[in-house]
Amino acid sequence: MRLLALMLLLVSSLSFAQTPKQEGSQQVAANPKVEHLQQLNNEISSLQKEQEGAVKDGSSAADVIGLQILNKNDERRDILASLISEKDSDKKQLLKEVNHQVVVINQFSTFLDEKLKRDQEKLDDAKDADKLIALKKLAETRQYSTLILNEEWQNYQWLEKLDKPAPKAVKELTSKVEHRLEFISASLNFDSQALDLASKQLKSATESEKSALQMSQILAQRQVDNDTENLKQLIEIADKVGIDTAKYKKQLFEQTGNVTDDLLNSKVIWSIASGWTTDLKDWLFDNLPQMLFKVFVFVLIIFAFKTLKNIVRKMVKRAVSAKNLKMSMLMQEFFISMSGKAVFAIGILIALSQVGLNLAPILTGFGVAGIIVGFALQDTLSNFAAGMMLLIYRPFDVGDLVEAGGITGKVSHMSLVNTTIKTFSNEMLMIPNSKIWGDIIKNVTHEKVRRVDMVFGIGYGDDIEKTERVLNEIVSEHPAVLRSPEPTIKLHTLNSSSVDFIVRPWVKTDDYWDVYWDITREVKMRFDQENISIPFPQQDVHLHMVEKALEAKDA
Repeated sequence: MRLLALMLLLVSSLSFAQTPKQEGSQQVAANPKVEHLQQLNNEISSLQKEQEGAVKDGSSAADVIGLQILNKNDERRDILASLISEKDSDKKQLLKEVNHQVVVINQFSTFLDEKLKRDQEKLDDAKDADKLIALKKLAETRQYSTLILNEEWQNYQWLEKLDKPAPKAVKELTSKVEHRLEFISASLNFDSQALDLASKQLKSATESEKSALQMSQILAQRQVDNDTENLKQLIEIADKVGIDTAKYKKQLFEQTGNVTDDLLNSKVIWSIASGWTTDLKDWLFDNLPQMLFKVFVFVLIIFAFKTLKNIVRKMVKRAVSAKNLKMSMLMQEFFISMSGKAVFAIGILIALSQVGLNLAPILTGFGVAGIIVGFALQDTLSNFAAGMMLLIYRPFDVGDLVEAGGITGKVSHMSLVNTTIKTFSNEMLMIPNSKIWGDIIKNVTHEKVRRVDMVFGIGYGDDIEKTERVLNEIVSEHPAVLRSPEPTIKLHTLNSSSVDFIVRPWVKTDDYWDVYWDITREVKMRFDQENISIPFPQQDVHLHMVEKALEAKDA
Protein backbone atom coordinates (compact mmCIF):
# COMPACT_ATOMS: atom_id res chain seq x y z
CA MET A 1 0.00 0.00 0.00
CA ARG A 2 2.83 2.41 0.76
CA LEU A 3 4.13 1.70 -2.73
CA LEU A 4 0.85 2.91 -4.26
CA ALA A 5 1.00 6.14 -2.32
CA LEU A 6 4.59 6.87 -3.39
CA MET A 7 3.86 6.05 -7.03
CA LEU A 8 0.96 8.47 -7.17
CA LEU A 9 2.86 11.24 -5.40
CA LEU A 10 5.60 11.06 -8.05
CA VAL A 11 3.10 12.33 -10.59
CA SER A 12 1.27 14.74 -8.31
CA SER A 13 2.55 17.59 -10.45
CA LEU A 14 0.64 16.04 -13.37
CA SER A 15 -2.77 16.77 -11.85
CA PHE A 16 -5.67 15.08 -13.55
CA ALA A 17 -7.60 18.30 -13.10
CA GLN A 18 -5.34 19.92 -15.71
CA THR A 19 -7.54 18.40 -18.41
CA PRO A 20 -9.51 21.32 -19.89
CA LYS A 21 -12.98 21.57 -18.46
CA GLN A 22 -14.39 24.42 -20.52
CA GLU A 23 -13.00 23.72 -23.96
CA GLY A 24 -15.63 22.03 -26.09
CA SER A 25 -18.00 21.74 -23.14
CA GLN A 26 -21.00 22.44 -25.36
CA GLN A 27 -20.01 19.60 -27.68
CA VAL A 28 -19.63 16.94 -25.03
CA ALA A 29 -22.24 18.02 -22.50
CA ALA A 30 -24.73 15.63 -24.02
CA ASN A 31 -22.41 12.63 -23.50
CA PRO A 32 -22.74 11.30 -19.91
CA LYS A 33 -19.49 9.32 -20.25
CA VAL A 34 -17.52 12.52 -20.89
CA GLU A 35 -19.20 14.18 -17.93
CA HIS A 36 -18.34 11.18 -15.77
CA LEU A 37 -14.77 11.33 -17.02
CA GLN A 38 -14.48 14.99 -16.05
CA GLN A 39 -15.98 14.22 -12.66
CA LEU A 40 -13.37 11.53 -12.09
CA ASN A 41 -10.62 14.00 -13.04
CA ASN A 42 -11.80 16.38 -10.37
CA GLU A 43 -12.15 13.61 -7.75
CA ILE A 44 -8.66 12.27 -8.48
CA SER A 45 -7.16 15.75 -8.26
CA SER A 46 -8.86 16.28 -4.89
CA LEU A 47 -7.69 12.88 -3.61
CA GLN A 48 -4.11 13.65 -4.67
CA LYS A 49 -4.13 16.78 -2.55
CA GLU A 50 -5.48 14.83 0.44
CA GLN A 51 -2.84 12.17 -0.06
CA GLU A 52 -0.02 14.67 -0.28
CA GLY A 53 -1.11 16.18 3.03
CA ALA A 54 -1.41 12.72 4.64
CA VAL A 55 2.10 11.79 3.55
CA LYS A 56 3.52 15.00 4.98
CA ASP A 57 1.77 14.31 8.27
CA GLY A 58 2.99 10.68 8.29
CA SER A 59 -0.60 9.43 8.39
CA SER A 60 -1.46 5.85 7.35
CA ALA A 61 -4.46 7.25 5.48
CA ALA A 62 -2.10 7.93 2.53
CA ASP A 63 -2.20 4.24 1.65
CA VAL A 64 -6.00 4.13 1.62
CA ILE A 65 -6.19 7.28 -0.48
CA GLY A 66 -3.60 5.83 -2.89
CA LEU A 67 -5.77 2.78 -3.44
CA GLN A 68 -8.80 5.01 -4.06
CA ILE A 69 -6.84 6.97 -6.67
CA LEU A 70 -5.78 3.81 -8.50
CA ASN A 71 -9.35 2.49 -8.47
CA LYS A 72 -10.68 5.72 -9.89
CA ASN A 73 -7.93 5.81 -12.49
CA ASP A 74 -8.90 2.26 -13.53
CA GLU A 75 -12.48 3.44 -13.85
CA ARG A 76 -11.23 6.40 -15.84
CA ARG A 77 -9.36 4.09 -18.23
CA ASP A 78 -12.48 1.96 -18.70
CA ILE A 79 -14.42 5.07 -19.74
CA LEU A 80 -11.60 6.08 -22.09
CA ALA A 81 -11.67 2.64 -23.72
CA SER A 82 -15.44 2.92 -24.17
CA LEU A 83 -15.25 6.45 -25.62
CA ILE A 84 -12.45 5.53 -28.02
CA SER A 85 -14.55 2.68 -29.41
CA GLU A 86 -17.37 5.15 -30.18
CA LYS A 87 -17.24 6.77 -33.59
CA ASP A 88 -18.79 10.13 -32.58
CA SER A 89 -16.41 10.86 -29.67
CA ASP A 90 -14.32 14.04 -29.52
CA LYS A 91 -10.93 12.67 -30.68
CA LYS A 92 -9.11 15.87 -29.76
CA GLN A 93 -10.17 15.71 -26.13
CA LEU A 94 -9.64 11.93 -25.99
CA LEU A 95 -6.14 12.35 -27.42
CA LYS A 96 -5.26 14.74 -24.59
CA GLU A 97 -6.60 12.26 -22.05
CA VAL A 98 -4.64 9.36 -23.58
CA ASN A 99 -1.41 11.40 -23.83
CA HIS A 100 -1.82 12.25 -20.18
CA GLN A 101 -2.20 8.53 -19.39
CA VAL A 102 0.97 7.84 -21.41
CA VAL A 103 2.93 10.30 -19.27
CA VAL A 104 1.46 8.94 -16.02
CA ILE A 105 2.06 5.28 -16.88
CA ASN A 106 5.60 5.97 -18.12
CA GLN A 107 6.32 7.77 -14.85
CA PHE A 108 4.99 4.76 -12.93
CA SER A 109 7.12 2.44 -15.07
CA THR A 110 10.31 4.42 -14.40
CA PHE A 111 9.64 4.46 -10.69
CA LEU A 112 8.96 0.71 -10.62
CA ASP A 113 12.17 -0.06 -12.52
CA GLU A 114 14.11 1.80 -9.84
CA LYS A 115 12.09 0.06 -7.13
CA LEU A 116 12.85 -3.37 -8.61
CA LYS A 117 16.59 -2.72 -8.38
CA ARG A 118 16.32 -1.57 -4.77
CA ASP A 119 14.11 -4.51 -3.76
CA GLN A 120 16.51 -6.97 -5.37
CA GLU A 121 19.45 -5.42 -3.49
CA LYS A 122 17.51 -5.62 -0.23
CA LEU A 123 16.73 -9.28 -0.89
CA ASP A 124 20.39 -10.05 -1.60
CA ASP A 125 21.53 -8.29 1.58
CA ALA A 126 18.71 -9.52 3.85
CA LYS A 127 19.30 -12.00 6.63
CA ASP A 128 17.60 -15.40 6.51
CA ALA A 129 14.86 -14.29 8.91
CA ASP A 130 13.99 -11.25 6.73
CA LYS A 131 14.34 -12.83 3.29
CA LEU A 132 10.73 -14.00 3.04
CA ILE A 133 9.45 -10.47 3.66
CA ALA A 134 11.96 -9.00 1.18
CA LEU A 135 10.99 -11.63 -1.41
CA LYS A 136 7.31 -10.83 -0.96
CA LYS A 137 7.96 -7.11 -1.56
CA LEU A 138 10.01 -7.90 -4.67
CA ALA A 139 7.20 -10.11 -6.02
CA GLU A 140 4.63 -7.34 -5.43
CA THR A 141 6.81 -4.81 -7.24
CA ARG A 142 7.25 -7.17 -10.21
CA GLN A 143 3.52 -7.71 -10.33
CA TYR A 144 2.88 -3.96 -10.46
CA SER A 145 5.61 -3.56 -13.08
CA THR A 146 4.03 -6.20 -15.32
CA LEU A 147 0.63 -4.55 -14.88
CA ILE A 148 2.12 -1.23 -15.96
CA LEU A 149 3.59 -2.87 -19.11
CA ASN A 150 0.08 -3.96 -20.07
CA GLU A 151 -1.24 -0.47 -19.42
CA GLU A 152 1.52 0.98 -21.66
CA TRP A 153 0.53 -1.32 -24.50
CA GLN A 154 -3.11 -0.32 -24.11
CA ASN A 155 -2.14 3.38 -24.27
CA TYR A 156 -0.34 2.90 -27.60
CA GLN A 157 -3.29 0.93 -28.94
CA TRP A 158 -5.55 3.86 -28.07
CA LEU A 159 -3.22 6.30 -29.83
CA GLU A 160 -3.33 4.14 -32.94
CA LYS A 161 -7.16 4.14 -32.90
CA LEU A 162 -7.05 7.94 -32.56
CA ASP A 163 -4.84 8.15 -35.70
CA LYS A 164 -1.80 9.16 -33.64
CA PRO A 165 0.35 6.01 -33.64
CA ALA A 166 3.61 5.94 -31.71
CA PRO A 167 5.76 3.32 -33.52
CA LYS A 168 8.94 4.38 -31.78
CA ALA A 169 7.36 4.02 -28.33
CA VAL A 170 5.85 0.66 -29.31
CA LYS A 171 9.28 -0.53 -30.46
CA GLU A 172 10.81 0.55 -27.15
CA LEU A 173 8.03 -1.23 -25.25
CA THR A 174 8.56 -4.40 -27.31
CA SER A 175 12.28 -4.30 -26.56
CA LYS A 176 11.52 -3.78 -22.88
CA VAL A 177 9.13 -6.75 -22.79
CA GLU A 178 11.71 -8.94 -24.60
CA HIS A 179 14.38 -7.95 -22.09
CA ARG A 180 12.03 -8.65 -19.18
CA LEU A 181 11.09 -12.05 -20.66
CA GLU A 182 14.73 -13.05 -21.03
CA PHE A 183 15.51 -11.93 -17.50
CA ILE A 184 12.56 -13.75 -15.90
CA SER A 185 13.28 -16.85 -17.99
CA ALA A 186 16.91 -16.93 -16.86
CA SER A 187 15.81 -16.24 -13.29
CA LEU A 188 13.35 -19.14 -13.43
CA ASN A 189 16.07 -21.49 -14.70
CA PHE A 190 18.45 -20.40 -11.97
CA ASP A 191 15.86 -20.62 -9.19
CA SER A 192 14.70 -24.06 -10.39
CA GLN A 193 18.28 -25.34 -10.22
CA ALA A 194 18.65 -23.80 -6.77
CA LEU A 195 15.44 -25.53 -5.64
CA ASP A 196 16.63 -28.90 -6.95
CA LEU A 197 19.99 -28.46 -5.25
CA ALA A 198 18.37 -27.50 -1.94
CA SER A 199 16.04 -30.51 -2.12
CA LYS A 200 18.95 -32.89 -2.77
CA GLN A 201 21.03 -31.41 0.03
CA LEU A 202 18.09 -31.61 2.43
CA LYS A 203 17.75 -35.38 1.87
CA SER A 204 21.32 -36.07 2.99
CA ALA A 205 21.63 -33.28 5.58
CA THR A 206 22.18 -33.79 9.28
CA GLU A 207 19.67 -32.57 11.86
CA SER A 208 21.77 -29.48 12.60
CA GLU A 209 21.88 -28.53 8.91
CA LYS A 210 18.22 -29.14 8.13
CA SER A 211 16.91 -25.88 9.56
CA ALA A 212 19.02 -23.67 7.27
CA LEU A 213 18.43 -25.91 4.25
CA GLN A 214 14.67 -25.92 4.80
CA MET A 215 14.68 -22.13 4.79
CA SER A 216 16.71 -22.17 1.55
CA GLN A 217 14.26 -24.62 0.03
CA ILE A 218 11.26 -22.48 1.01
CA LEU A 219 12.89 -19.36 -0.44
CA ALA A 220 13.78 -21.16 -3.67
CA GLN A 221 10.24 -22.53 -3.98
CA ARG A 222 8.74 -19.06 -3.44
CA GLN A 223 11.10 -17.60 -6.05
CA VAL A 224 10.18 -20.32 -8.54
CA ASP A 225 6.46 -19.72 -7.94
CA ASN A 226 6.88 -15.94 -8.33
CA ASP A 227 8.99 -16.33 -11.50
CA THR A 228 6.47 -18.76 -12.99
CA GLU A 229 3.53 -16.46 -12.36
CA ASN A 230 5.45 -13.44 -13.68
CA LEU A 231 6.53 -15.34 -16.79
CA LYS A 232 2.92 -16.34 -17.45
CA GLN A 233 1.78 -12.70 -17.28
CA LEU A 234 4.67 -11.50 -19.46
CA ILE A 235 3.86 -14.13 -22.11
CA GLU A 236 0.32 -12.74 -22.35
CA ILE A 237 1.70 -9.23 -22.91
CA ALA A 238 4.36 -10.50 -25.35
CA ASP A 239 1.68 -12.19 -27.44
CA LYS A 240 -0.13 -8.86 -27.70
CA VAL A 241 2.96 -6.96 -28.91
CA GLY A 242 3.85 -9.67 -31.42
CA ILE A 243 6.86 -11.33 -29.77
CA ASP A 244 7.56 -14.99 -30.51
CA THR A 245 6.97 -16.70 -27.17
CA ALA A 246 7.26 -20.34 -28.25
CA LYS A 247 10.38 -21.08 -26.19
CA TYR A 248 8.95 -19.35 -23.13
CA LYS A 249 5.68 -21.31 -23.39
CA LYS A 250 7.74 -24.47 -23.65
CA GLN A 251 9.67 -23.49 -20.54
CA LEU A 252 6.41 -22.73 -18.74
CA PHE A 253 5.00 -26.13 -19.72
CA GLU A 254 8.16 -27.92 -18.55
CA GLN A 255 8.03 -26.06 -15.25
CA THR A 256 4.31 -26.46 -14.45
CA GLY A 257 3.36 -29.50 -16.52
CA ASN A 258 0.02 -27.84 -17.37
CA VAL A 259 -1.39 -28.60 -20.82
CA THR A 260 -2.69 -25.32 -22.22
CA ASP A 261 -4.49 -24.36 -25.43
CA ASP A 262 -1.11 -23.42 -26.92
CA LEU A 263 -0.03 -27.08 -26.85
CA LEU A 264 -3.40 -28.61 -27.77
CA ASN A 265 -4.70 -26.15 -30.31
CA SER A 266 -7.61 -27.55 -32.31
CA LYS A 267 -6.54 -25.55 -35.37
CA VAL A 268 -3.11 -27.20 -35.32
CA ILE A 269 -4.64 -30.67 -35.04
CA TRP A 270 -7.08 -29.89 -37.85
CA SER A 271 -4.24 -28.60 -40.01
CA ILE A 272 -2.28 -31.85 -39.57
CA ALA A 273 -5.36 -33.94 -40.38
CA SER A 274 -6.12 -31.76 -43.43
CA GLY A 275 -2.54 -32.16 -44.62
CA TRP A 276 -2.80 -35.93 -44.44
CA THR A 277 -6.08 -35.89 -46.40
CA THR A 278 -4.68 -33.60 -49.07
CA ASP A 279 -1.56 -35.72 -49.50
CA LEU A 280 -3.69 -38.84 -49.83
CA LYS A 281 -5.92 -37.29 -52.50
CA ASP A 282 -2.94 -36.00 -54.50
CA TRP A 283 -1.23 -39.35 -54.27
CA LEU A 284 -4.34 -41.19 -55.50
CA PHE A 285 -4.79 -38.78 -58.41
CA ASP A 286 -1.16 -38.82 -59.54
CA ASN A 287 -0.58 -42.55 -59.06
CA LEU A 288 -3.91 -44.03 -60.06
CA PRO A 289 -2.41 -46.38 -62.72
CA GLN A 290 -0.03 -47.86 -60.14
CA MET A 291 -2.44 -47.79 -57.19
CA LEU A 292 -3.83 -51.31 -57.64
CA PHE A 293 -0.36 -52.79 -57.91
CA LYS A 294 0.85 -50.99 -54.79
CA VAL A 295 -2.24 -52.09 -52.89
CA PHE A 296 -1.45 -55.65 -53.92
CA VAL A 297 2.14 -55.21 -52.65
CA PHE A 298 0.80 -53.72 -49.42
CA VAL A 299 -1.53 -56.68 -48.79
CA LEU A 300 1.23 -59.15 -49.70
CA ILE A 301 3.69 -57.55 -47.24
CA ILE A 302 1.08 -57.48 -44.46
CA PHE A 303 0.24 -61.14 -45.04
CA ALA A 304 3.95 -62.09 -45.10
CA PHE A 305 4.71 -60.27 -41.86
CA LYS A 306 1.60 -61.68 -40.21
CA THR A 307 2.89 -65.16 -41.00
CA LEU A 308 6.36 -64.15 -39.84
CA LYS A 309 4.83 -62.80 -36.62
CA ASN A 310 3.32 -66.20 -35.79
CA ILE A 311 6.63 -67.93 -36.52
CA VAL A 312 8.55 -65.48 -34.32
CA ARG A 313 6.04 -65.90 -31.49
CA LYS A 314 6.47 -69.67 -31.57
CA MET A 315 10.26 -69.38 -31.58
CA VAL A 316 10.27 -66.91 -28.70
CA LYS A 317 7.77 -69.02 -26.76
CA ARG A 318 10.00 -72.06 -27.11
CA ALA A 319 13.06 -70.04 -26.06
CA VAL A 320 11.56 -68.38 -22.98
CA SER A 321 9.88 -71.60 -21.83
CA ALA A 322 13.26 -73.26 -21.24
CA LYS A 323 13.53 -74.50 -17.65
CA ASN A 324 17.04 -73.16 -17.14
CA LEU A 325 15.84 -69.57 -17.70
CA LYS A 326 13.26 -69.79 -14.88
CA MET A 327 11.13 -66.95 -16.27
CA SER A 328 7.79 -66.08 -14.72
CA MET A 329 4.61 -66.53 -16.76
CA LEU A 330 4.19 -62.76 -16.94
CA MET A 331 7.67 -62.29 -18.35
CA GLN A 332 7.16 -65.11 -20.83
CA GLU A 333 3.89 -63.63 -22.07
CA PHE A 334 5.50 -60.20 -22.26
CA PHE A 335 8.35 -61.33 -24.52
CA ILE A 336 6.04 -63.46 -26.67
CA SER A 337 3.52 -60.64 -27.12
CA MET A 338 6.09 -57.90 -27.73
CA SER A 339 8.06 -59.96 -30.25
CA GLY A 340 4.97 -60.58 -32.36
CA LYS A 341 3.78 -56.98 -32.13
CA ALA A 342 7.23 -55.61 -32.98
CA VAL A 343 7.49 -57.78 -36.11
CA PHE A 344 3.99 -56.83 -37.24
CA ALA A 345 4.62 -53.11 -36.58
CA ILE A 346 7.78 -53.25 -38.72
CA GLY A 347 5.75 -54.98 -41.42
CA ILE A 348 3.12 -52.22 -41.37
CA LEU A 349 5.80 -49.50 -41.67
CA ILE A 350 7.48 -51.30 -44.57
CA ALA A 351 4.13 -51.84 -46.29
CA LEU A 352 3.19 -48.17 -45.89
CA SER A 353 6.55 -47.06 -47.28
CA GLN A 354 6.08 -49.33 -50.31
CA VAL A 355 2.78 -47.71 -51.23
CA GLY A 356 4.42 -44.26 -51.18
CA LEU A 357 3.12 -42.82 -47.92
CA ASN A 358 5.44 -40.42 -46.08
CA LEU A 359 6.06 -41.89 -42.65
CA ALA A 360 7.25 -38.61 -41.07
CA PRO A 361 3.75 -37.07 -40.63
CA ILE A 362 2.44 -40.41 -39.36
CA LEU A 363 5.18 -40.73 -36.74
CA THR A 364 4.66 -37.08 -35.79
CA GLY A 365 0.96 -37.73 -35.40
CA PHE A 366 1.71 -40.74 -33.22
CA GLY A 367 3.91 -38.53 -31.06
CA VAL A 368 1.18 -35.89 -30.61
CA ALA A 369 -1.44 -38.59 -30.04
CA GLY A 370 0.89 -40.27 -27.57
CA ILE A 371 1.09 -37.10 -25.47
CA ILE A 372 -2.69 -36.67 -25.51
CA VAL A 373 -3.36 -40.33 -24.74
CA GLY A 374 -0.66 -40.29 -22.05
CA PHE A 375 -2.43 -37.50 -20.16
CA ALA A 376 -5.84 -39.10 -20.71
CA LEU A 377 -4.73 -42.54 -19.52
CA GLN A 378 -2.60 -41.69 -16.50
CA ASP A 379 -4.19 -44.46 -14.40
CA THR A 380 -3.60 -47.05 -17.13
CA LEU A 381 0.04 -45.99 -17.45
CA SER A 382 0.37 -46.26 -13.67
CA ASN A 383 -0.93 -49.83 -13.88
CA PHE A 384 1.48 -50.55 -16.73
CA ALA A 385 4.43 -49.22 -14.71
CA ALA A 386 3.36 -51.37 -11.74
CA GLY A 387 3.12 -54.35 -14.10
CA MET A 388 6.70 -53.74 -15.22
CA MET A 389 7.83 -53.75 -11.57
CA LEU A 390 5.99 -57.04 -11.02
CA LEU A 391 7.68 -58.35 -14.14
CA ILE A 392 11.14 -57.38 -12.88
CA TYR A 393 10.90 -58.36 -9.20
CA ARG A 394 8.58 -61.39 -9.68
CA PRO A 395 6.92 -61.46 -6.23
CA PHE A 396 4.50 -64.13 -7.51
CA ASP A 397 3.60 -66.09 -10.62
CA VAL A 398 0.57 -67.71 -12.21
CA GLY A 399 -0.66 -70.55 -9.99
CA ASP A 400 0.65 -69.05 -6.72
CA LEU A 401 -1.63 -68.58 -3.74
CA VAL A 402 -1.28 -64.92 -2.77
CA GLU A 403 -2.75 -62.15 -0.67
CA ALA A 404 -2.46 -59.00 -2.77
CA GLY A 405 -4.48 -55.80 -3.05
CA GLY A 406 -6.61 -56.93 -0.11
CA ILE A 407 -7.67 -60.12 -1.96
CA THR A 408 -6.67 -63.69 -1.13
CA GLY A 409 -6.75 -66.36 -3.82
CA LYS A 410 -4.90 -68.16 -6.58
CA VAL A 411 -3.30 -66.19 -9.42
CA SER A 412 -5.13 -67.19 -12.59
CA HIS A 413 -3.72 -64.74 -15.15
CA MET A 414 -1.23 -61.85 -15.25
CA SER A 415 -0.78 -58.96 -17.68
CA LEU A 416 1.08 -55.66 -17.59
CA VAL A 417 -2.15 -53.83 -16.67
CA ASN A 418 -4.01 -56.12 -14.26
CA THR A 419 -3.85 -59.45 -12.45
CA THR A 420 -6.69 -61.97 -12.29
CA ILE A 421 -7.11 -63.81 -8.95
CA LYS A 422 -9.47 -66.72 -8.35
CA THR A 423 -10.77 -66.67 -4.75
CA PHE A 424 -11.57 -69.69 -2.57
CA SER A 425 -15.28 -69.07 -3.25
CA ASN A 426 -14.60 -69.52 -7.01
CA GLU A 427 -14.88 -65.81 -7.86
CA MET A 428 -12.68 -64.27 -10.59
CA LEU A 429 -11.39 -60.81 -9.59
CA MET A 430 -9.35 -58.51 -11.85
CA ILE A 431 -7.13 -56.22 -9.76
CA PRO A 432 -5.21 -53.25 -11.27
CA ASN A 433 -1.47 -53.76 -10.90
CA SER A 434 -1.06 -50.36 -9.22
CA LYS A 435 -3.30 -51.56 -6.36
CA ILE A 436 -1.16 -54.67 -5.96
CA TRP A 437 2.25 -53.00 -6.19
CA GLY A 438 1.22 -50.21 -3.81
CA ASP A 439 0.16 -52.68 -1.10
CA ILE A 440 1.67 -55.57 0.83
CA ILE A 441 2.12 -58.72 -1.26
CA LYS A 442 1.97 -62.06 0.57
CA ASN A 443 2.96 -65.11 -1.48
CA VAL A 444 1.76 -68.15 0.44
CA THR A 445 3.06 -70.80 -1.98
CA HIS A 446 6.37 -69.23 -2.96
CA GLU A 447 8.42 -71.59 -0.77
CA LYS A 448 8.22 -75.39 -1.09
CA VAL A 449 8.18 -75.91 2.70
CA ARG A 450 6.00 -74.10 5.27
CA ARG A 451 5.59 -74.19 9.03
CA VAL A 452 2.13 -74.87 10.47
CA ASP A 453 1.60 -72.69 13.55
CA MET A 454 -0.95 -74.03 16.03
CA VAL A 455 -1.74 -73.34 19.71
CA PHE A 456 -3.53 -75.81 22.02
CA GLY A 457 -4.57 -75.04 25.61
CA ILE A 458 -5.08 -77.39 28.57
CA GLY A 459 -6.36 -76.82 32.08
CA TYR A 460 -4.13 -75.90 35.01
CA GLY A 461 -4.94 -79.21 36.66
CA ASP A 462 -3.83 -81.38 33.71
CA ASP A 463 -0.52 -83.26 33.44
CA ILE A 464 1.98 -81.21 31.41
CA GLU A 465 4.38 -84.07 30.64
CA LYS A 466 1.53 -86.30 29.54
CA THR A 467 0.26 -83.53 27.26
CA GLU A 468 3.71 -83.08 25.68
CA ARG A 469 3.93 -86.83 25.06
CA VAL A 470 0.50 -86.94 23.42
CA LEU A 471 1.24 -83.95 21.19
CA ASN A 472 4.59 -85.44 20.12
CA GLU A 473 2.88 -88.72 19.24
CA ILE A 474 0.21 -86.97 17.18
CA VAL A 475 2.75 -84.91 15.21
CA SER A 476 5.28 -87.70 14.67
CA GLU A 477 2.63 -90.17 13.50
CA HIS A 478 1.26 -87.87 10.75
CA PRO A 479 2.78 -89.02 7.43
CA ALA A 480 2.88 -85.53 5.88
CA VAL A 481 4.92 -83.93 8.68
CA LEU A 482 8.59 -83.52 7.69
CA ARG A 483 11.32 -84.87 9.92
CA SER A 484 13.65 -82.03 8.96
CA PRO A 485 13.31 -79.30 10.05
CA GLU A 486 12.22 -80.78 13.33
CA PRO A 487 8.80 -79.83 14.72
CA THR A 488 8.61 -77.58 17.77
CA ILE A 489 6.32 -78.54 20.67
CA LYS A 490 6.76 -76.35 23.75
CA LEU A 491 4.80 -74.99 26.69
CA HIS A 492 4.43 -71.39 25.61
CA THR A 493 2.10 -69.29 27.75
CA LEU A 494 0.32 -69.40 31.11
CA ASN A 495 -2.94 -67.71 30.21
CA SER A 496 -5.72 -66.66 32.55
CA SER A 497 -7.82 -69.76 31.84
CA SER A 498 -5.41 -72.20 30.18
CA VAL A 499 -1.87 -73.47 29.82
CA ASP A 500 -0.98 -73.02 26.13
CA PHE A 501 1.30 -75.26 24.07
CA ILE A 502 2.69 -74.24 20.67
CA VAL A 503 2.79 -76.97 18.02
CA ARG A 504 4.83 -76.08 14.92
CA PRO A 505 5.49 -78.92 12.49
CA TRP A 506 7.07 -78.34 9.03
CA VAL A 507 5.26 -79.60 5.93
CA LYS A 508 5.27 -79.26 2.18
CA THR A 509 3.34 -76.23 1.03
CA ASP A 510 0.74 -78.37 -0.75
CA ASP A 511 0.05 -80.32 2.50
CA TYR A 512 -0.37 -77.24 4.73
CA TRP A 513 -4.14 -77.28 5.26
CA ASP A 514 -4.42 -81.09 5.35
CA VAL A 515 -1.90 -81.24 8.18
CA TYR A 516 -3.52 -78.31 9.98
CA TRP A 517 -6.98 -79.86 9.91
CA ASP A 518 -5.79 -83.43 10.66
CA ILE A 519 -3.71 -82.48 13.69
CA THR A 520 -6.44 -80.23 15.09
CA ARG A 521 -8.97 -83.06 14.81
CA GLU A 522 -6.57 -85.64 16.27
CA VAL A 523 -5.68 -83.39 19.23
CA LYS A 524 -9.34 -83.07 20.19
CA MET A 525 -9.92 -86.83 19.98
CA ARG A 526 -6.73 -87.82 21.87
CA PHE A 527 -7.27 -85.21 24.58
CA ASP A 528 -10.73 -86.68 25.19
CA GLN A 529 -9.28 -90.20 25.36
CA GLU A 530 -6.48 -89.16 27.74
CA ASN A 531 -8.85 -87.08 29.92
CA ILE A 532 -6.95 -83.88 29.12
CA SER A 533 -9.25 -80.92 29.35
CA ILE A 534 -9.48 -78.13 26.83
CA PRO A 535 -10.57 -75.14 28.93
CA PHE A 536 -12.68 -72.25 27.79
CA PRO A 537 -12.63 -68.70 29.21
CA GLN A 538 -14.41 -68.52 32.54
CA GLN A 539 -14.84 -66.05 35.40
CA ASP A 540 -15.54 -66.61 39.11
CA VAL A 541 -18.05 -64.23 40.76
CA HIS A 542 -17.93 -63.91 44.60
CA LEU A 543 -20.90 -62.46 46.55
CA HIS A 544 -20.13 -60.98 49.99
CA MET A 545 -23.10 -60.69 52.40
CA VAL A 546 -23.07 -58.24 55.35
CA GLU A 547 -24.63 -59.93 58.43
CA LYS A 548 -25.79 -56.72 60.08
CA ALA A 549 -27.59 -55.60 56.97
CA LEU A 550 -29.36 -58.96 56.84
CA GLU A 551 -30.38 -58.80 60.52
CA ALA A 552 -31.77 -55.29 60.06
CA LYS A 553 -33.72 -56.48 57.10
CA ASP A 554 -35.18 -59.47 59.03
CA ALA A 555 -36.17 -57.21 61.93
